[in-house]
Amino acid sequence: MEKNVEISILNEIYGKLLTKKQFEIIDNYYNQDLSLTEIAENNEITRQAVRDILKKGEKKLYEYEKQLNFMKKAQKQEKKVEEILAQIDQIEEQTLDAKAGKQLQNIKKELKNL
Repeated sequence: MEKNVEISILNEIYGKLLTKKQFEIIDNYYNQDLSLTEIAENNEITRQAVRDILKKGEKKLYEYEKQLNFMKKAQKQEKKVEEILAQIDQIEEQTLDAKAGKQLQNIKKELKNL
């Protein structure tokens, strides 16, 4: 997974555990695509301060994930749901029973909403 996407996901999961400033700067950099200079100007701090806050925040996010594994578990669950959906598609292709087909559609809908 690309680092930018990974940090963005981690910030979404664990961001509330960071300081408000760390959360905002990480969000500005990774989600709003602002440069270090733009963030520094908006917060009236130096570019180096922004970089330091980013690095400390990233480190914290990785530490939280190492301890709690929420992102890893979510990715594993998502992969499993995709596998189940593929199996349901195969069953749907083989069944001629309209009632069973409708039930399979309902199951797929529920799985996609997880």
